[in-house]
Amino acid sequence: MKTNFSLLFYLKKQKNYPKGAVYFIFLRIMVNGVYAEMSTSRNCEPERWNAKAGKVIGTKEDVRTLNTYLENMKAEVYAAHSQLSVNGAEITTDSVKCKFLGKEKKRTPY
Repeated sequence: MKTNFSLLFYLKKQKNYPKGAVYFIFLRIMVNGVYAEMSTSRNCEPERWNAKAGKVIGTKEDVRTLNTYLENMKAEVYAAHSQLSVNGAEITTDSVKCKFLGKEKKRTPY
C-alpha cells in the first residue's frame, strides 16, 4: 500500500515568549495527512530561518553545523521509513517516530 510521507522543519513560538527571543526548531512527520511533531532540541532566531527550505540562513560555522544536524536528522527519519516499508510493517506517524527514536511502538490495551 502506498503512503504519502513528508517531513517539515519549522519554528515554534511559545505563547509566553518575549520579543526578540529564539524559537525552537520542530520536526513534523506526516503520513497520509496525519502528523506527529517532535523537538529537535535546537533553536534559531526567526530572522535567520528559511521556512521554505527548512534551514537556517548563513555561512558561519554554527549555522553550517545546525543545518548539518537537521539534514542528518532528516536522513535518519527517511531511513526509519525505509526500514518499515522493507519489513512490510504498517507505516504510520507513530511507527516512523518510534522507529526513529528507537522505541517500541505503543501498544493499545485491550
